[in-house]
Amino acid sequence: MTDTDPAAPGTPAPAAAAADAAAPAPAADPATGTTTGLVGAVIVDTPLEDLLPAARRDTATDATGAVVTFEGVVRDHDGGRAVTALTYTAHPDAERVMAEVVAACVRDHPGVRVWAAHRVGPLGIGDLAFAVVCASAHRGPAFAAVADVADRVKSGVPVWKEQRLADGSTDWVGLS
Repeated sequence: MTDTDPAAPGTPAPAAAAADAAAPAPAADPATGTTTGLVGAVIVDTPLEDLLPAARRDTATDATGAVVTFEGVVRDHDGGRAVTALTYTAHPDAERVMAEVVAACVRDHPGVRVWAAHRVGPLGIGDLAFAVVCASAHRGPAFAAVADVADRVKSGVPVWKEQRLADGSTDWVGLS
């Protein structure tokens, strides 16, 4: 999936538009005046590094005193085995599910703004596979939200990882 429609560059792809439609409208936290809510939840086949500057800018507001970012990076090992590369595959409903999961986190973390993205397709060691940006008036809620979003997306969104191991074998991660 991509976040833009290849037929009309710069316009949201149907899946991205659906995720935007599923997102709750941002609301102001009555205690801080900070606009809270789901800023974005996307699954893309392009480098996440290119999306992070805009995600940080869009997630932060003048009222936020903390912006916490989690970057999940492809590592060269898993379970004591050497990994050479991997491919992420997503279910066709994965982006909708991700938006629902992140929206639930937003409801559970009042006063926090959240953006999350997962990459699909082939990735190499060191590539960014998953990113979460959370902003709030204070660091505690932002740190708590970023950890919660990362845990819930990893456990609840149908994205699977095929790892290519140094011994030539492959291993699937995330399949039930």
